[in-house]
Amino acid sequence: MPASRVTAAAIAARLSAIGLPTRVEEHTRFTTVEAEVPETLSAESWQEVLDVVAEADRFGLLATSLNGRTLWAVVRKTVPTTGDVGGPGYQR
Repeated sequence: MPASRVTAAAIAARLSAIGLPTRVEEHTRFTTVEAEVPETLSAESWQEVLDVVAEADRFGLLATSLNGRTLWAVVRKTVPTTGDVGGPGYQR
C-alpha cells in the first residue's frame, strides 16, 4: 500500500476515534480526508484534531452557515525520482 494511503488511513482512523465521521478519497496526485466537525467539539478534542491533521501535507477548515464545518487534510502521493517525470522535453 502506498505511503500516502497509509498516512491518510491513519489520519481518518484517528479522527474517527475522536468521534468525527470521515471520508477518504483517492485522487491522481493526492489523497484527501474530510470530517464533519460538530459545533460541540471540546477544546481538548480540537487539540487532538490539530495533532492528527498536522501529519498531513496540508489541512484546513471549511465553515459555512449552510453546511456546517468540514475539516480537510491532503496527503500528497510521492513523485517518482527517476524516469520520465516531467514528460517529453522536460529538462533538468
